[in-house]
Amino acid sequence: MAPLPASGLLYLHGFNSGYGSPKAALMRAACAKVALPCETPQLPHRPAAALKMAEALLKALGPRPLLVGSSMGGFLVTCLAERRGLPAVLVNPAVRPARLVEEWVGEVFVNEHTGERFVIETAHREELVELTPQRVCPERYLLLLGTADETLDPADAFALYRGARTILHPGGDHVFGMLESYLPAVLAHGGHYLPPGRVVTEVLEQ
Repeated sequence: MAPLPASGLLYLHGFNSGYGSPKAALMRAACAKVALPCETPQLPHRPAAALKMAEALLKALGPRPLLVGSSMGGFLVTCLAERRGLPAVLVNPAVRPARLVEEWVGEVFVNEHTGERFVIETAHREELVELTPQRVCPERYLLLLGTADETLDPADAFALYRGARTILHPGGDHVFGMLESYLPAVLAHGGHYLPPGRVVTEVLEQ
């Protein structure tokens, strides 16, 4: 018997991104077309706090939410998927985020979506190490990987999630600006049919 369709969708953005990002807007628009409850929160920059917020939002998305995450959000989605046994879609996911963040310790960032200014501390790296799952179950994932990702090596994700359903986009960069074309595949991974074509996203004030 086929699994029941997802009861909602939770999208987690990447590092220093936000609710107003193009991918988050696409997820909201796609879910609206199929009347699927959707959450695309503005996450805190600290990984443990971001994961705690995401877990709290799952309660409003029913018993079978579909998880979607981009870059660092892909890592957090993996943490949730393994803890809760949920299906997930990962867009250019961060595979070794603790190693990546270690290079940024002491660096100042400003979030363009919120205006928040923050410094990367060793605590960021330590939280990522603590959160990293010991293993992943490839069968629960759909991977969307750009072969020309300039930030993360797609081979790392391909290796970690070996056996997962995988779509490689030739020449696709880290931003993965072609995501709209793959929205039907994203929702299909949660048992929902979205016809191919454009989705209309809301215009957010800057």
